[in-house]
Amino acid sequence: MLRAPHFPPMASTARTALRLSLIPALSFSSPSLSRSISTSPPLSASSPHHLLPPLGRKLKPVQPTSPHPRLSGAGISASFSSQSSSGNGRELLVQHLLIKENDLNLLLELQQKISAGEDLSDLAVEYSICPSKEQGGMLGWVRKGQMVPEFEEAAFSAPINKVIKCKTKFGWHLLQVLSEREESVLQDIQPNELHVKMHDPSFPEEAQLIDVREPDEVAKASLPGFQVFPLRQFGSWGPEITTKLDTEKDTYVMCHHGMRSLQVANWLQTQGFKRVFNVSGGIHEYAVKADPSIPTY
Repeated sequence: MLRAPHFPPMASTARTALRLSLIPALSFSSPSLSRSISTSPPLSASSPHHLLPPLGRKLKPVQPTSPHPRLSGAGISASFSSQSSSGNGRELLVQHLLIKENDLNLLLELQQKISAGEDLSDLAVEYSICPSKEQGGMLGWVRKGQMVPEFEEAAFSAPINKVIKCKTKFGWHLLQVLSEREESVLQDIQPNELHVKMHDPSFPEEAQLIDVREPDEVAKASLPGFQVFPLRQFGSWGPEITTKLDTEKDTYVMCHHGMRSLQVANWLQTQGFKRVFNVSGGIHEYAVKADPSIPTY
């Protein structure tokens, strides 16, 4: 619903919902890749069914921290409360379940189960009508401006680990904030700026560089120090990205013209990377504006 820790395609009208636009849905295009992929489809106000649109070939789910959406130590028996402080510059790790508006008896039953110590993620798998039930109701990291107002207000007012209820046009939600952190950084870096950094001997040690183009593209033009994570091979490296790379390090992402890399940069944020930089214009603009020794294609 609000978001999934997937790397699915852009949502169809029939599968969109709560989140207004958790992560911008961009079209990943490579020379021979025409399908559209989005880290999290935007949610419309018109449909009660949410995200997780099927991909032509299904990619393995990528959780924010561990294979199971319930974080260790965070899914402990949660107490139930009604809503009760806002937070700019914060991101919340949220799980929830959704039931129909008229299922008031079920709502009361679920509240009682939670008060008795049952876990929200287990209940989401059994009772939720949101597709996020497949991940135990895990929505991943969310920030202000990405959810419908009622859900946002409830989430950003909720004490950590307490299950609270809120009502939106989609029905009744029981939601739980598992953790919070400072909002991560995502910004463009211009080719000339990157060129200066590339000449700093300490730069490769202090940052990690990712090229998401396909191997045949990299063979035509490349920059030293960039690790290649081909987008079409996302299924092989996506689920292990937090073991392959350091989420605390500045991360620079590059493609041919800057669009595929922007999508991956957005997705990296959802996986906990704190400072992500998209190479504006990609390697093409780098070759044109910063280093003419790099071939263009």
